[in-house]
Amino acid sequence: MSPSTLDLPRRRLLWGGGGLLLSTAWPPRAHARAAAEIEVVLSGTANGAEVWFRPRGLRVHPGQAVRWVNRDLGNVHTATAYHPDNGKPQRIPQGAKPWNSDYLMPGQSFVMVFEVPGVYDYFCIPHEHAGMVARIVVGQVDEAARPYADSDAKLPSAALANLVDVMKILQGSPID
Repeated sequence: MSPSTLDLPRRRLLWGGGGLLLSTAWPPRAHARAAAEIEVVLSGTANGAEVWFRPRGLRVHPGQAVRWVNRDLGNVHTATAYHPDNGKPQRIPQGAKPWNSDYLMPGQSFVMVFEVPGVYDYFCIPHEHAGMVARIVVGQVDEAARPYADSDAKLPSAALANLVDVMKILQGSPID
């Protein structure tokens, strides 16, 4: 056999193997991004006059985890779904699991995996009236939708004013 004949099967094997690798890793970071845990910071000003979730508008893939971390040295916070189980109107998709982190002391965290596509609104129990609310969009949703408009009047005005429009969340990166 000539050297060129030996190289041909080797080249085909390498080319085929490379194609297999490309097909399992394409698009390039989509799998890593879907599996990555996203952090939401709970914090506020040093004197406690302002409090927030950062980001307060976020999009994730079904099956993706969000970790809330209390980075506020002077306050406790919660990450709590708007849901009747938590004494609030339901503002998460039907069939989705409601959550309540309980009080997170500075440095503590809580993780939730989002499985059901839709829009999830949540709040901080002691700071809802100060507008400490946020929204997560999971998967594909109608960008023109105004979810949960029927329960808007049941939210404090500061909370309602701080919820990010679904369209803005779908257009890009996390919204602070």
